[in-house]
Amino acid sequence: KRISIAPKSSMAVGGHPVHPMLVNFPIAFLFAALPSDLAFAWTGDPFWARTSLWLLGVGFAMGSFAAIFGTLDFLLVSGVRKHTSSWTHFLLGVTLLAIACANWWMRLPDAAAAVLPWGVFMSCLTAGAVAAAGWMGGKLVFEHNVGTME
Repeated sequence: KRISIAPKSSMAVGGHPVHPMLVNFPIAFLFAALPSDLAFAWTGDPFWARTSLWLLGVGFAMGSFAAIFGTLDFLLVSGVRKHTSSWTHFLLGVTLLAIACANWWMRLPDAAAAVLPWGVFMSCLTAGAVAAAGWMGGKLVFEHNVGTME
């Protein structure tokens, strides 16, 4: 197995890359919107529809914030862009934020009315995009050592 130098993050605090520190929040919030939608579908309790609305809104906001740092690393560290998985991760992240924004935006007028059927469908797409983008981010870290310390 060949040894390669891991690209270091340009956006780091104390040697720790900022993007991986921030993505945990949008991952949790955006993924949790699906079980919250399903809880609303099961119980009919509007609490769950409002919960989904907030999870999606805060998940989108935190995801956008994390994306700023990820994009800066992508643009400023040339070693990151040489991996196909970094391009895939970047494009999946942009797609994820677009889906999450649309999912949140359609719920603003009436959170409960938006859940069935389209909210659940959009939350399935959101959860799938979270999983795909996270998988590719994991490939960058675990296979290519992007953002790790030697």
